[in-house]
Amino acid sequence: MAKTTFSSKLGVLLAAAGSAVGLGSIWKFPYVVGQNGGGAFILLYLACSFILGLPLVMNEFQIGQKSGKSVYGAYRALRGNGRWQWLAWMNVITLLLIMSFYAVVTGWCINYLFEAMTNTFAQMDANALSAHFQEFEMHSLKVILYAVIAVVLTGAVLWFDVSKGIERMTKILMPLLFVIMLALAIYMLCTCPNTSGYEFLFRPDFSKITPQVFLEALGLSVFTLSIGVGILITYGSYMVEGQKVASTSIQMIALTIMVALLAGMVIFPAVFAYGFSPAEGPQLIFVTLPMVFQHMWNPALMSSVFFFLVLIAALTSTISMMEVPIAFLCEATAQRKRPLNRHQSAIIVSVVIIALSILVVLAPQLFDIFNALTSNILMPLGALAISVFTGWFAPQALYQGSPVGAKIYRILLRWVLPIAILVVFLNSLNII
Repeated sequence: MAKTTFSSKLGVLLAAAGSAVGLGSIWKFPYVVGQNGGGAFILLYLACSFILGLPLVMNEFQIGQKSGKSVYGAYRALRGNGRWQWLAWMNVITLLLIMSFYAVVTGWCINYLFEAMTNTFAQMDANALSAHFQEFEMHSLKVILYAVIAVVLTGAVLWFDVSKGIERMTKILMPLLFVIMLALAIYMLCTCPNTSGYEFLFRPDFSKITPQVFLEALGLSVFTLSIGVGILITYGSYMVEGQKVASTSIQMIALTIMVALLAGMVIFPAVFAYGFSPAEGPQLIFVTLPMVFQHMWNPALMSSVFFFLVLIAALTSTISMMEVPIAFLCEATAQRKRPLNRHQSAIIVSVVIIALSILVVLAPQLFDIFNALTSNILMPLGALAISVFTGWFAPQALYQGSPVGAKIYRILLRWVLPIAILVVFLNSLNII
């Protein structure tokens, strides 16, 4: 069977950036920045992304590129045995659990896009919008329907092979996302003369920096860069021949940060201009922003454009997350008498995710349980295990560049990064 690859270096970059951008940059980044003091936190986030995140991103890309395998075969191929196969299973289980509630959130985005287009939010105050969101959450059949639509849309893209599905779609969605985001940021710059939002973002108050804020920045960096779940390993195995891991990793991180900052430039000037709090938390997008848009020119159009943007971001992430278990199934059954093809694997993964999403909707406590389990435990453990695997058990051939650079890289993966990830992990569990 021919090796699956992207057709261009740009395809790899946009697909990887799409996995990292998602709701992490547009939904989570703004409210975490808002809760941690703005500009100073952003500087810490930038430092963590390039100093600690970059080696981790490069590491996962290299595992995929050197092995030529998805997570199912990558650890076995590099180690020469199946002792690390548990990590492949953990990567897949983590992504299935994330998708169980991510599909629900993507369904929220679809619903809010439809409601924005019909100007449903007109004349609603904060209490009405909050009650509206809670009422929608309790409408189980409606939420399930939109979650199923989200999974089906994602599965339809992944039905095709990598170059015709993921690559073709991300080449459309990612530029579109960037153009819409840039247009909204320029619009806010022209219509929100209040500079408080920009000062909050770009004038750091170093008195806000505490050990807890640093750990929040490091944790957000790991989350937004899709580290520790096998997405970058899988995409690394699809890299075109001769593609340089270092430059691709730097470009991916730069694109992710650029989109996150643009999201801040869209959200915070409006939030400050109309007297709202930047620390609203997760409800910032679904409660606060619809209220902000009511103060703007053509509220229905503005909110429709914004929620279309959020939906695009969500789909770029769901595509990447579903690709890993699909590739896993194809590779795991490749030697069997009747191996699963891509179509069959896409159907199986879609059905599993839909079933998990229905459970999350019918038992709402599972949303918080799965979210905490994946964000606070499985993702940090995955990043820690992959770093330890490369630092202590992978062959020397995995380290590229000059001997000095390779030695520094190995020290980072053996000692610095595992300790940093372990500290974030213990902090997320409130142990330290």
